[in-house]
Amino acid sequence: MRHSCPIKSILPETSSRGSANQQRHMHITYDYRIFSDQRHGGISRYFAEIAKIIPSLEGDNVEIFSPLYINEYIRRSPKVHVVGVKCPQLRFSKLATKIINSSLGCIRNYTIRNTDIFHETYYSRFSCAPRSVKRVVTVHDMIHEKFPAMFRSADKTSRDKQNAVLRADHVICVSESTRRDLMDIIGVPIEKISVIHHGYTMGGYKNSALPPAVKRPYILYVGARGGYKNFERLLRMYSHSELRNEFSLVCFGGGNITPNESSLISSLNITPDKIIFLSGSDSTLASLYTFAAVFVYPSLYEGFGIPLLESMSFGCPVACSNTSSMPEVVGNAAELFDPNDHNSMNMAVERVLSSTKRSRELTAFGYERIKLFSWEKCARQTLDVYKHVMRY
Repeated sequence: MRHSCPIKSILPETSSRGSANQQRHMHITYDYRIFSDQRHGGISRYFAEIAKIIPSLEGDNVEIFSPLYINEYIRRSPKVHVVGVKCPQLRFSKLATKIINSSLGCIRNYTIRNTDIFHETYYSRFSCAPRSVKRVVTVHDMIHEKFPAMFRSADKTSRDKQNAVLRADHVICVSESTRRDLMDIIGVPIEKISVIHHGYTMGGYKNSALPPAVKRPYILYVGARGGYKNFERLLRMYSHSELRNEFSLVCFGGGNITPNESSLISSLNITPDKIIFLSGSDSTLASLYTFAAVFVYPSLYEGFGIPLLESMSFGCPVACSNTSSMPEVVGNAAELFDPNDHNSMNMAVERVLSSTKRSRELTAFGYERIKLFSWEKCARQTLDVYKHVMRY
């Protein structure tokens, strides 16, 4: 099943806010799954942001039901009712939260009371929501389905995702690209899907006097480095390019350098001082975006790609893959390349670094592009989905 026309949302353009049948405030529940699995991460950040904003829009009641959680983004406030307690950071804390939270009898008994919308925060084989409740699920990408060889055979994400999607009353996709893949692979009808783009969450550092985290000129890479993230091809591109004579390659996040990465770097004759692996807080990342010569995002596939928004928000010129959701996110604010071809990647990066005019142009385009994305916009459109679902 393939539909070529881009459809932003099946919802009507004009909102029905203020009409008689919209006066009663909804009770919206977010379940425990992502908050007991992620201490930090894009998916839990997404849910924490919209849960925080939605109550201030029209006064709807929002709760996060997670008897135990490890997540750092959950913040208690008068507007969000958090049902649960934070688990200390211990060796088995993640396992403990999963075991306790999956006590389905307890959760079923709780969620049945006065909940209108039950938004599942991650995929599961079975839902802990009662059948009387309207269910929504967000699909962030179709990576497991498109790159199955990159995951263990015991990984059940694809199965659980399909179950969650098929039982949901409505599905939110984070990009048009993800929507098309969902329709093609699982066969979900278009009328059951809305596309709502992410926002980004690093604006608090934009006007700060951040010291440079790295002293010499550098190319920036951010995030996990395995599999479809295509970091190995970036290394190979860098090793064959004259760029390494002038620029270091800085990698933020994704953990410490692995033995395989160390071996590859050595085999490519890249001196260890040229590759810098860093981790740290958002302030460190903000500094890296601010002073980078270019941000390179070589992923083979992304459901959305929040680092693209983050980098543009700090005026960092972008070079990224021309596949999946990435062109949809960056528009004209990036140099695009074929992520399967390190020569294409090299030429795109060199076009940015060899031309001050092009670099400044991408920075200006980036500042305009990010005006289209915010967590408040994401939350408003998500609330419209909830109201749409409640009408059926």
